[in-house]
Amino acid sequence: MAQQILLQLELPSDLQRFTLPEGVNRRLQELLDRQDNGEILSDAERWEAEGLVNLAEFLTLLRIRAQRVAGETS
Repeated sequence: MAQQILLQLELPSDLQRFTLPEGVNRRLQELLDRQDNGEILSDAERWEAEGLVNLAEFLTLLRIRAQRVAGETS
């Protein structure tokens, strides 16, 4: 059975902050480009890439939900 957790967050006025930092995003792109070019990533690199993709997706979801909430309250 699924569980729900309710979180209350103070949202910054600049929702663009809900993104990967530039250096982290560059690293993710490097790993993904290497993989796309047929290079085999080490286990550690695959785990790193997977974790960064999950983080990027989470931040995107957080930004979208924050925008919806901001739109509902304005």
